[in-house]
Amino acid sequence: MAPDLAGIERIEARFHGKGFEPHRHDTYALGVTMAGIQTFRYRGEERFSPPGNVIVLHPDELHDGGAGTDDGLTYRMMYIPPELFLPVTAERGRTLPFVASPVVEDPRLARLLLEAFGNDTIEPLKFDELVEEIASALLDHSGAVQMRSGRLARPEVLRACDFLRENLSRQVSSSELEDVTGLDRFALSRQFRQLLGTSPHRYLVMRRLERAKALIAIGENIAEAAFAGGFADQAHLNRHFKKSLGMTPGRFAALAGRHSRRDQPPGS
Repeated sequence: MAPDLAGIERIEARFHGKGFEPHRHDTYALGVTMAGIQTFRYRGEERFSPPGNVIVLHPDELHDGGAGTDDGLTYRMMYIPPELFLPVTAERGRTLPFVASPVVEDPRLARLLLEAFGNDTIEPLKFDELVEEIASALLDHSGAVQMRSGRLARPEVLRACDFLRENLSRQVSSSELEDVTGLDRFALSRQFRQLLGTSPHRYLVMRRLERAKALIAIGENIAEAAFAGGFADQAHLNRHFKKSLGMTPGRFAALAGRHSRRDQPPGS
């Protein structure tokens, strides 16, 4: 793992065989295959990525992951919240980019991703520039359509996101989100899907997982991390962890512990 970059999670993974069970993120998963053949099942097909290619996985799309040959696999991946792309999509009058092929041959996009991965700290203006360039490249690959004339409720959706992040440790009702946004629950759900590619509830669960992961990574007991993250118990955390991240909290804890002992990105 690498330190988060302004809210973007980054990993470097090295492994043989199957690395992850089927799971999904509520972020864009963007990466570069560094060595070996990367294989994964995505949207009903087996996919393969040789070194230098870019992986583009859309939010909430089920996928697994592994090494395609006995030589093993090394890749770098980052998980970018869709809301970071909203200013670019708004300026270009486009919807959330969906890249039909999850394996893209684009040296410029690969360079942008590796540049973002290679910085532990980055100036705000440079960060904004990188995000804009990555979003623009995805839009170019996606063939995203012009937005409909109906208003997209960006401010309301972002207010809902803020409210959900501030209330991770308790149950949040649809009526509360209606009060916060001024939208009825069905309109808000549609707007979430259109702008962020996920639902309000899944957004809340993923933010809870982020908190639990951060605690586990620094050595917190898994049961305590589950409680602090807003999960009912450890079993509740286990179910969501494996479904969303493709591994158990115990395995994640072991990998995080190995990282701290080595003081370098671990194999995963």
